[in-house]
Amino acid sequence: MSVAEAAPIVFVLDDEESVRTALATLVRSAGLRVEAFASAEAFLARPLVDAPSCLLLDVRLRDGSGLDLQLRLAELNTEIPIVFITGYGDVRTSVTAMKAGAIEFLLKPLASEEVLEAIARGIARHSAYRERQMETACLRSRYESLTPREREVMSCVVAGLPNKQVAAKLGIREDTIKGHRGKVMRKMLADSLADLVRQAEKLGVGR
Repeated sequence: MSVAEAAPIVFVLDDEESVRTALATLVRSAGLRVEAFASAEAFLARPLVDAPSCLLLDVRLRDGSGLDLQLRLAELNTEIPIVFITGYGDVRTSVTAMKAGAIEFLLKPLASEEVLEAIARGIARHSAYRERQMETACLRSRYESLTPREREVMSCVVAGLPNKQVAAKLGIREDTIKGHRGKVMRKMLADSLADLVRQAEKLGVGR
Protein backbone atom coordinates (compact mmCIF):
# COMPACT_ATOMS: atom_id res chain seq x y z
CA MET A 1 0.00 0.00 0.00
CA SER A 2 1.39 3.45 -0.88
CA VAL A 3 1.78 6.33 1.54
CA ALA A 4 -1.21 8.08 -0.04
CA GLU A 5 -3.43 4.99 0.32
CA ALA A 6 -2.54 4.16 3.93
CA ALA A 7 -5.43 4.94 6.29
CA PRO A 8 -4.34 7.23 9.17
CA ILE A 9 -4.36 5.83 12.67
CA VAL A 10 -4.43 7.51 16.08
CA PHE A 11 -2.90 5.92 19.16
CA VAL A 12 -4.25 6.77 22.61
CA LEU A 13 -2.04 6.13 25.62
CA ASP A 14 -3.59 6.90 29.00
CA ASP A 15 -3.71 4.75 32.14
CA GLU A 16 -7.27 5.89 32.95
CA GLU A 17 -9.75 3.60 31.23
CA SER A 18 -12.50 6.24 31.13
CA VAL A 19 -10.17 8.68 29.34
CA ARG A 20 -9.01 6.02 26.87
CA THR A 21 -12.57 5.07 26.06
CA ALA A 22 -13.74 8.67 25.63
CA LEU A 23 -10.82 9.58 23.39
CA ALA A 24 -11.16 6.42 21.31
CA THR A 25 -14.85 7.19 20.78
CA LEU A 26 -14.04 10.77 19.77
CA VAL A 27 -11.41 9.66 17.28
CA ARG A 28 -13.73 7.09 15.72
CA SER A 29 -16.43 9.74 15.38
CA ALA A 30 -14.01 11.62 13.12
CA GLY A 31 -13.75 8.56 10.88
CA LEU A 32 -10.22 7.63 11.96
CA ARG A 33 -8.75 4.33 13.05
CA VAL A 34 -7.76 4.22 16.70
CA GLU A 35 -5.91 1.91 19.08
CA ALA A 36 -5.78 2.52 22.83
CA PHE A 37 -3.10 1.47 25.34
CA ALA A 38 -2.94 1.55 29.13
CA SER A 39 0.85 1.61 29.39
CA ALA A 40 3.99 2.70 27.58
CA GLU A 41 5.19 -0.90 27.63
CA ALA A 42 2.10 -2.08 25.76
CA PHE A 43 2.46 0.69 23.19
CA LEU A 44 6.15 -0.03 22.59
CA ALA A 45 5.38 -3.72 22.13
CA ARG A 46 3.13 -2.94 19.19
CA PRO A 47 4.83 -3.35 15.78
CA LEU A 48 5.33 -0.15 13.84
CA VAL A 49 2.44 0.73 11.55
CA ASP A 50 2.97 1.83 7.95
CA ALA A 51 0.48 4.70 7.95
CA PRO A 52 0.22 8.37 8.90
CA SER A 53 -0.11 8.38 12.68
CA CYS A 54 -0.51 10.53 15.75
CA LEU A 55 -0.11 9.70 19.45
CA LEU A 56 -2.32 11.12 22.20
CA LEU A 57 -0.11 10.69 25.25
CA ASP A 58 -0.80 11.34 28.92
CA VAL A 59 2.09 13.05 30.70
CA ARG A 60 1.77 10.90 33.82
CA LEU A 61 1.61 7.13 33.44
CA ARG A 62 1.70 4.34 35.99
CA ASP A 63 4.75 2.80 34.32
CA GLY A 64 6.65 6.03 33.80
CA SER A 65 6.45 9.49 32.30
CA GLY A 66 5.06 10.47 28.94
CA LEU A 67 8.19 12.60 28.51
CA ASP A 68 10.34 9.50 29.01
CA LEU A 69 8.37 7.73 26.29
CA GLN A 70 8.82 10.75 24.02
CA LEU A 71 12.59 10.46 24.45
CA ARG A 72 12.45 6.72 23.89
CA LEU A 73 10.56 7.16 20.64
CA ALA A 74 13.14 9.72 19.52
CA GLU A 75 15.92 7.22 20.25
CA LEU A 76 14.08 4.68 18.10
CA ASN A 77 13.84 7.27 15.28
CA THR A 78 10.06 7.06 15.45
CA GLU A 79 8.77 10.30 13.97
CA ILE A 80 5.19 9.90 15.16
CA PRO A 81 3.79 13.32 16.21
CA ILE A 82 2.77 13.52 19.87
CA VAL A 83 -0.13 15.41 21.42
CA PHE A 84 0.35 15.50 25.19
CA ILE A 85 -2.66 15.50 27.50
CA THR A 86 -2.55 16.17 31.22
CA GLY A 87 -4.62 17.13 34.19
CA TYR A 88 -1.85 19.32 35.57
CA GLY A 89 -0.89 22.75 34.21
CA ASP A 90 2.89 22.36 34.57
CA VAL A 91 4.56 25.04 32.44
CA ARG A 92 8.03 23.51 32.70
CA THR A 93 6.74 20.11 31.56
CA SER A 94 4.85 21.61 28.64
CA VAL A 95 7.91 23.60 27.53
CA THR A 96 10.08 20.47 27.72
CA ALA A 97 7.57 18.49 25.69
CA MET A 98 7.24 21.15 23.00
CA LYS A 99 11.00 21.63 22.72
CA ALA A 100 11.31 17.88 22.18
CA GLY A 101 8.90 18.07 19.25
CA ALA A 102 5.39 17.67 20.66
CA ILE A 103 2.79 19.43 18.53
CA GLU A 104 0.37 20.28 21.34
CA PHE A 105 -0.05 20.19 25.11
CA LEU A 106 -3.72 19.93 26.10
CA LEU A 107 -5.19 20.25 29.59
CA LYS A 108 -7.98 18.08 30.95
CA PRO A 109 -10.93 18.33 30.79
CA LEU A 110 -10.33 18.06 27.07
CA ALA A 111 -12.32 19.99 24.50
CA SER A 112 -13.28 17.71 21.60
CA GLU A 113 -12.61 20.35 18.96
CA GLU A 114 -9.10 21.05 20.30
CA VAL A 115 -8.25 17.35 20.37
CA LEU A 116 -9.44 16.75 16.80
CA GLU A 117 -7.61 19.83 15.53
CA ALA A 118 -4.39 18.66 17.18
CA ILE A 119 -4.83 15.18 15.72
CA ALA A 120 -5.38 16.65 12.25
CA ARG A 121 -2.14 18.65 12.54
CA GLY A 122 -0.27 15.60 13.74
CA ILE A 123 -1.47 13.38 10.92
CA ALA A 124 -0.74 16.10 8.34
CA ARG A 125 2.80 16.48 9.70
CA HIS A 126 3.41 12.73 9.68
CA SER A 127 2.00 12.40 6.16
CA ALA A 128 4.36 15.12 4.92
CA TYR A 129 7.30 13.43 6.66
CA ARG A 130 6.44 10.07 5.07
CA GLU A 131 6.16 11.66 1.64
CA ARG A 132 9.61 13.22 2.05
CA GLN A 133 11.02 9.87 3.13
CA MET A 134 9.45 8.12 0.15
CA GLU A 135 10.79 10.75 -2.24
CA THR A 136 14.28 10.42 -0.79
CA ALA A 137 14.11 6.62 -1.05
CA CYS A 138 13.13 6.88 -4.73
CA LEU A 139 15.95 9.33 -5.39
CA ARG A 140 18.40 7.06 -3.60
CA SER A 141 17.28 4.10 -5.73
CA ARG A 142 17.82 6.09 -8.92
CA TYR A 143 21.22 7.27 -7.73
CA GLU A 144 22.28 3.72 -6.93
CA SER A 145 21.42 2.75 -10.52
CA LEU A 146 24.21 5.05 -11.76
CA THR A 147 27.61 3.59 -12.58
CA PRO A 148 30.61 4.81 -10.54
CA ARG A 149 31.68 7.01 -13.47
CA GLU A 150 28.18 8.47 -13.84
CA ARG A 151 28.20 9.34 -10.15
CA GLU A 152 31.51 11.14 -10.58
CA VAL A 153 30.10 13.08 -13.50
CA MET A 154 26.94 13.95 -11.59
CA SER A 155 28.97 15.19 -8.62
CA CYS A 156 31.01 17.48 -10.88
CA VAL A 157 28.01 18.71 -12.87
CA VAL A 158 25.93 19.68 -9.81
CA ALA A 159 29.02 21.45 -8.44
CA GLY A 160 28.76 23.75 -11.44
CA LEU A 161 31.70 22.51 -13.51
CA PRO A 162 31.26 22.77 -17.31
CA ASN A 163 31.83 19.65 -19.45
CA LYS A 164 35.34 20.73 -20.43
CA GLN A 165 36.48 21.03 -16.81
CA VAL A 166 34.77 17.76 -15.86
CA ALA A 167 36.62 16.04 -18.71
CA ALA A 168 39.94 17.47 -17.54
CA LYS A 169 39.23 16.54 -13.92
CA LEU A 170 38.30 12.94 -14.74
CA GLY A 171 40.83 12.51 -17.53
CA ILE A 172 38.35 11.53 -20.26
CA ARG A 173 37.08 13.10 -23.48
CA GLU A 174 34.54 15.90 -23.41
CA ASP A 175 32.13 14.08 -25.73
CA THR A 176 32.28 11.11 -23.37
CA ILE A 177 31.31 13.44 -20.52
CA LYS A 178 28.32 14.61 -22.56
CA GLY A 179 27.23 11.00 -22.99
CA HIS A 180 27.55 10.26 -19.27
CA ARG A 181 25.73 13.48 -18.44
CA GLY A 182 22.81 12.50 -20.67
CA LYS A 183 22.58 9.08 -19.00
CA VAL A 184 22.64 10.71 -15.57
CA MET A 185 19.76 13.01 -16.52
CA ARG A 186 17.70 10.10 -17.87
CA LYS A 187 18.35 7.72 -14.97
CA MET A 188 17.65 10.42 -12.38
CA LEU A 189 14.51 11.51 -14.28
CA ALA A 190 15.79 15.08 -14.07
CA ASP A 191 13.98 17.60 -16.28
CA SER A 192 16.79 20.16 -16.09
CA LEU A 193 20.14 20.89 -14.49
CA ALA A 194 18.32 22.81 -11.73
CA ASP A 195 16.20 19.72 -11.07
CA LEU A 196 19.32 17.55 -10.88
CA VAL A 197 20.93 20.00 -8.46
CA ARG A 198 17.84 19.85 -6.20
CA GLN A 199 17.99 16.06 -6.25
CA ALA A 200 21.69 16.12 -5.41
CA GLU A 201 21.05 18.44 -2.45
CA LYS A 202 18.47 16.02 -1.05
CA LEU A 203 20.92 13.13 -1.46
CA GLY A 204 23.91 15.05 -0.14
CA VAL A 205 25.78 14.55 -3.42
CA GLY A 206 28.41 17.01 -4.62
CA ARG A 207 28.82 18.82 -1.30
